[in-house]
Amino acid sequence: MTPTDRALGAFYGLALGDALGMPTQSFSRGQILTRFGHITTLENAPADQPIAPGMVAGSITDDTEQAILVGQLLVEGNGSIDPNQLARRLITWESGMQAKGSQDLLGPSTKRAIEMILAGHSPEQSGRYGTTNGAAMRITPVGIASDIVQPERFINTVVQACQVTHNTSLGIASAAAVAAVVSSGINGKKLEHALNAGTEMAFIAEHHGHWVAGGRMGPRIRWARQASSECNPDNLGDLLYDVIGTSVASQESVVTAFALAQRVASAGLSSFDALCMAASLGGDTDTIAAILGAMLGACGGLELWPAALIEQITEVNSLQLEPLVRDLLTLRHT
Repeated sequence: MTPTDRALGAFYGLALGDALGMPTQSFSRGQILTRFGHITTLENAPADQPIAPGMVAGSITDDTEQAILVGQLLVEGNGSIDPNQLARRLITWESGMQAKGSQDLLGPSTKRAIEMILAGHSPEQSGRYGTTNGAAMRITPVGIASDIVQPERFINTVVQACQVTHNTSLGIASAAAVAAVVSSGINGKKLEHALNAGTEMAFIAEHHGHWVAGGRMGPRIRWARQASSECNPDNLGDLLYDVIGTSVASQESVVTAFALAQRVASAGLSSFDALCMAASLGGDTDTIAAILGAMLGACGGLELWPAALIEQITEVNSLQLEPLVRDLLTLRHT
C-alpha cells in the first residue's frame, strides 16, 4: 500500500465519518436510537436536526470543510500556516455558511478566538481559551504533510494550525495526538503502533500553548484505550457515552475516537463498523467519527471504506481530494 493510498484513506475516512455523523450530531444517544436505530449507512438529516436541518445523505460538515481549508493553507505556505491567514479564512468560511443559511458555523473556541482577532488581539492571545475539538477535527492535513520522524518540525506545524483558535495545552495536545496517528499511518505503521505514537505525542505536545485546567489528554487517552480493550462488547457504548463522554470537549470526543480506534486494533471491530458506532453514540457524532475515520484510514488505506459511499460523498459535495492530497504528500518529502 502506498503513502498516497493511506493519505487518501485518511482524508476520505474523515469525510465519511463526518457524513455518517452529520444527521445525528447534537442528538442524544436515546434520540438517535429512536429515530435511526443504529447508523449503518449515510442518512438524510431530519428537518429538526439542530445543526444540519434537512441536509441530504452524504453531506459533509465543518469538520471536512475546515480540514480542506487547513490543507490549502499548508500548500500555499509551502508547509507552514500563517495564523493570521487562518483567522481570515475561517471568517470567510463562516460568512459563506451564513449566506447559505447553514447552522453549521464556527465552534465555541474558534468563535471566541475570531471575535478576539477582530477586536485587535494577537493570534498568540486569541487562542488561549480554546480547549474544544475544533483543532483536532481539522488537523488531518498536517498529519499528511508533516512526518512524525521529524518531531520538532511536526509539532511546530501542529502549533501553527492550533495557535489562533486552540493555543492551549489541551487544544494542542489533542490535535497533535490525532496528527501523529495519521502521520505514523502514512509511514506504514500498523494501527496499534500509530495509536501509541499518538498517545506519546499528547504527552509531548501539552507543553505548548497556554496551560489550562482539565484532565490531561495523554493520561486520558492511555486510560481510555485500555478500558476500551477490556470492555465487554455489550457495554462499550455505555463506556464511551456515559464515562468518557461525547461532548465537544477535547478530553471527551477526541479520547472517545482513540478508544474506538483501540477497539479496532485489539478486539476485531471493523473500521467501518467503528465509524457507524461513532455516528450512533450521541453528542458530537460527526467530529468523533471524522477524527476516527482519519486515524483508521491513514493506517488501513482507502480500501477500508465502502467504494459506493465514498462515491456518494464525492458526488453530493463535489469533493475532489486527490489533488490536495498529492500536494500535501509533496510537502512531506521537502
